[in-house]
Amino acid sequence: MVKVIMHGCNGHMGQVISGLIAQDKDAEIVAGIDIADCRDNGYPVFTDIDSCNVDADVMIDFSSFKATDKVLDYCRTKKLPLVLCTTGLTEEQLKKVEEYSKETAILRSANMSLGVNTLMKLIRDAAKVLAAAGFDMEIVEKHHKLKCDAPSGTALALADSLNEAMDNKYHYVYDRSQVHQQREELEIGISAVRGGTIVGDHDVIFAGPDEVVTFSHRAYSKTVFGKGAVEAARYLAGKPAGLYDMQDVINS
Repeated sequence: MVKVIMHGCNGHMGQVISGLIAQDKDAEIVAGIDIADCRDNGYPVFTDIDSCNVDADVMIDFSSFKATDKVLDYCRTKKLPLVLCTTGLTEEQLKKVEEYSKETAILRSANMSLGVNTLMKLIRDAAKVLAAAGFDMEIVEKHHKLKCDAPSGTALALADSLNEAMDNKYHYVYDRSQVHQQREELEIGISAVRGGTIVGDHDVIFAGPDEVVTFSHRAYSKTVFGKGAVEAARYLAGKPAGLYDMQDVINS
């Protein structure tokens, strides 16, 4: 039985994960941490992370970057493995993640979906064949109208996967309306669409002479991210200090 502390337990994703683990016979949330203790979760909730003295195997954090420093400090002190799902971290926080991972296991990923991370693996293999044969590579991502950042972190992670497969020879183009010239060979175009309630759509396009190959992922609810976080927690519990990502989970 994997014992989990859920940081950000009363947020939307915290509640999604709480529901998933409640139905999981191999995992249990033994404590939650949230600035608002506004509901009965069936487990103790601490409004101050430093007050949480419950033994656990791993922490899942789905909250705000504003709380990340205290989360990292807590997990380093407790030597508690951390599944860090919070996005929008600062450069200083990213450096802190790398530094603290030398003392406790930390898993961080731009997208927690098992499907997206499998997609990253597939497109790396495709790039080695198709891009090497002269196919152009483009990414189109779509999200709801409330999303502030563009392109999405997932789109950038997909682009990085393509680029790494091709020895990082490519550069990224984000807005072609500002580039009045023919497309260059060694570029990856990234386009963002914002509208409605789209949870998250990503298309990776390989366009070659007289044929197009497209890899697509559609998220229909945020539950897919919660499922990935639970699988990551199960994987990370008991792991030695180090920096992990979802590729480690799907390859395990």
